[in-house]
Amino acid sequence: MGQIKHNQTEKGGSFFYELDGKSLAAMTYILAGEHKIIIDHTEVDPSLKGQSIGKKLQAELVDYVRKNGIKVMPLCPFANATFKKTPEWQDVLA
Repeated sequence: MGQIKHNQTEKGGSFFYELDGKSLAAMTYILAGEHKIIIDHTEVDPSLKGQSIGKKLQAELVDYVRKNGIKVMPLCPFANATFKKTPEWQDVLA
């Protein structure tokens, strides 16, 4: 079983799924000020199909932004659709 990790840089970051030292999925974001991020891309390796890895990445991101008082703009089509399907995450939207 892999694990989800978070990497942040000066301009953005990502939540990514790593298995045996290899990154197989990622949800990337751009910082838009101190208290807002823009999710710009989600990619999941086809070998992980059906395992809800994309949603798990987004759940980690939601936990992170809640703890840090950050709002989210989901420009990525996957992230946007997942927010629409998950009413309990609406509080983090910008």
